Order: sequence, then structure tokens, then C-alpha cells
Amino acid sequence: MRYRLTFIAGVALGYVLGTRAGRKRYEQLKQSVQRLAENPAVRNAAESAAQGGRDFAGKAYHSVSEKVGDKVPASVSGRVRSLRERSGHNGHGGDDWGTTDT
Repeated sequence: MRYRLTFIAGVALGYVLGTRAGRKRYEQLKQSVQRLAENPAVRNAAESAAQGGRDFAGKAYHSVSEKVGDKVPASVSGRVRSLRERSGHNGHGGDDWGTTDT
């Protein structure tokens, strides 16, 4: 019985110490990620990548819709339209791609 009690006490102590050490490391990683996310160069790169992706998606949709015609599902055109509205840009010269005539 004494050995079980010693074993359980050791497990409990190891758990508490390990949890504290793990929490400290977690907080360090969290702070590092926050500093990285707040870095202006990283933010600019992320925004450039997002804008490039939106532009590419718009061009791809436009070229596909020219080839496919009116067979593009409404769900696809709705998603592209929502991406376009979320980006805050009206496309290339106010075109009406991504709209449906229903």
C-alpha cells in the first residue's frame, strides 16, 4: 500500500510540474506567434497573397465562364461574388462577372 501511495504521489507531482512547464512553453509560443502576426512585413505579405488569390480566382472564373457559358452553377457564381464583395474591389472596370440573370 505504501508503494502505491508513493507512486500516486509521484505521478501527481510529475503531472503538476509537467503541466506548469507545458503551460509556460505554450505561453512562449503564443507570444511568438502574436509578435510574428503583428510584424508589418508578414501582414503585407499575407495581404498580398490573399489579394493575388482573389484576383486569380476572378480571372479563372471569368475564363471558365466564357468557355462553359451559362452552365456555371449558381452556387459557384455566388461564392465568387461574395469573394469579390469581401475584397472591396469591383473587378476590372465594373464588369458584371459572377452575376446571374434570374
